[in-house]
Amino acid sequence: MFDQAGQPGTRAAASGTEMDCAYFRRLARYNEWANRRLYAACDSLPADAYFAERPSFFGSIHRTLNHLLAADRIWMGRFLGVDHGVAALDQELCPDLPALKSARAAEDARIRAYAEALRPEMLDGNLDYRNMAGEQRQTPLRWALAHFFNHQTHHRGQVHCLLSATPIAPPPLDLLYFLPEDRPV
Repeated sequence: MFDQAGQPGTRAAASGTEMDCAYFRRLARYNEWANRRLYAACDSLPADAYFAERPSFFGSIHRTLNHLLAADRIWMGRFLGVDHGVAALDQELCPDLPALKSARAAEDARIRAYAEALRPEMLDGNLDYRNMAGEQRQTPLRWALAHFFNHQTHHRGQVHCLLSATPIAPPPLDLLYFLPEDRPV
């Protein structure tokens, strides 16, 4: 929000109204949509191309997608106050694409259900959790959720780039492509 002089305002940022429940519900739907599109493209890859070593942080399409699922499970465990069961950020949760695709769909449904259950008073609170090093942390829930969805987009972008080095064209994943298709459930 900007004032009449074009300077950043503080009213919306202080109240947090720029990130309401509807915003996070839409991001959950977008996340699911983008993952379906990305996994459909990966389905077209031969196994050797899908598992191939590639210059990237996690070293392959498969390992990057596994990281994203691991991180989502960690954050969902924190949001729900349950054990996430993930030992490391690079833990291989699924050995192949079919298993990973099934686990991804289930996690996306869990994310969407959580977002649908969000209430404004929840967004005004803090999330207390332990990071992967075991250190106690506290983050406003709305900013933890913003990080969660931003992290997903970041790693989908990495996979998108890795797909660019294969014969399979990466699908458009921009939010603006999703909006005309968005149908709240």
